[in-house]
Amino acid sequence: MSTIKFGTDGWRGVIADDFTFANVRTVACAIARYVVRAENPNAGVIVGYDTRYGSEWFARAAAEVISITGMPVWIAEKACPSPALSLLVRQRAAAGGIMITASHNPYRWNGVKFKASYGSSALPSIVAQVEKELTTVLANGVPPLPARPDCIQPLDILSPYLETVDKLVDWERIRAAKFRFVVDPMHGAARGLLRELMTRHGVACDEIRGTRDPLFGGVNPEPIEPHVEALRRAVVSGGYHAGLCADGDGDRIGAMDRDGTFITPHQIFSILLWHLAGTRGIHGDVAKTFSSTKMLDKIAAKFGRKVFETPIGFKYICELMLERDILLGGEESGGIGTKLYLPERDATVMALLLVEVMTWHGKSLGELVARLHAEFGEHHYGRVDLELKPGQKERAIAHFSNAKLARLAEWPVARREDLDGIKLYLGEIGWVMLRASGTEPMLRVYSETTSPAATRKILDQTCAIVRGL
Repeated sequence: MSTIKFGTDGWRGVIADDFTFANVRTVACAIARYVVRAENPNAGVIVGYDTRYGSEWFARAAAEVISITGMPVWIAEKACPSPALSLLVRQRAAAGGIMITASHNPYRWNGVKFKASYGSSALPSIVAQVEKELTTVLANGVPPLPARPDCIQPLDILSPYLETVDKLVDWERIRAAKFRFVVDPMHGAARGLLRELMTRHGVACDEIRGTRDPLFGGVNPEPIEPHVEALRRAVVSGGYHAGLCADGDGDRIGAMDRDGTFITPHQIFSILLWHLAGTRGIHGDVAKTFSSTKMLDKIAAKFGRKVFETPIGFKYICELMLERDILLGGEESGGIGTKLYLPERDATVMALLLVEVMTWHGKSLGELVARLHAEFGEHHYGRVDLELKPGQKERAIAHFSNAKLARLAEWPVARREDLDGIKLYLGEIGWVMLRASGTEPMLRVYSETTSPAATRKILDQTCAIVRGL
């Protein structure tokens, strides 16, 4: 039981190791106690789940624990994306939502996310309250009371979700462009959704990896390289204008240009900001996590928008979106949200907006990136995830935080920032950042510079130093 710890977005664990029915019931009980004390329990809780092994059974177990309190519980009729659950929580004015998912983690993992009443990630203050209740449940156990089946009702989450997101883009403009798309939900919970939306509006769209596969085809359901190789092959061989990808629970977006070039989440974020703030002139500022591209700062400056930087985790972005007028908020992993919809990241919504940008300007994703590079300077990003021995992560952070480290390769360390992890600015060429993952046992190393070669060199040098510590 002591293995239950909340990371940047809920609790995750290895199935049958620490992610067990007993632990899921424990977390669900902690959430129920929070709802009874801090929310309106009569508004009820909605439970959703992804396509991982056993997710529907774990969801049922969570729903049964919630029902013990007598509050209403709705459980998804079928697997759904996390943002679809968030939307229904907000639309139905529910007290909260429980999502059974491990997002982009490997197939052996599953997890629990709590979605708050406003329809997004639980704020740090809410997480702290749930953790306090969790301590009590771990000490006293889940009450040995029978479930209340009469309190549990099935709920169609996908239909109202599709009806809502269908209204966010200019379908007439998209249809007129006659572009062809292929989507890759990576066997996850977003399967079928983009294809359904596009085909109902006469837009050519095919889908790969759209069946349920709890093994995710042997790759992590994370829409970044190298896991998107199947999408690359499909785009190139099928002659599509672009490929669009979502992670296992449908809240992170990835994309592929027509020539097979991967479009990074930073580039997607930048394209969307440039279009929404510039082309469409929608007011609002920008919120980004500490590891996100500096191109966003330059685009925001051109259009007179403020940039707010947060620690890693969409819950911090969400907090700003609730407090301020934030047009677009996101993180380097591809989780992006807009005030046009919800204070929540959503791969399907961002994919639709990206399609709108392409058709509005009549340009491929690669051409849009080139246009941004020409106007705002080249920004080339890279990330390496290192699985290390005990103690290495801490030694690495300490090493790069030490002011005595004045150079990295041929570049001087101009300054440091430690909002979340440690970031070193290397002269005028760019930056490198190290941060211990909040959900996985690894150290992430990030870098962004003005050239692909420099980014690769900095990543290689940094990783070599870390491995030697």
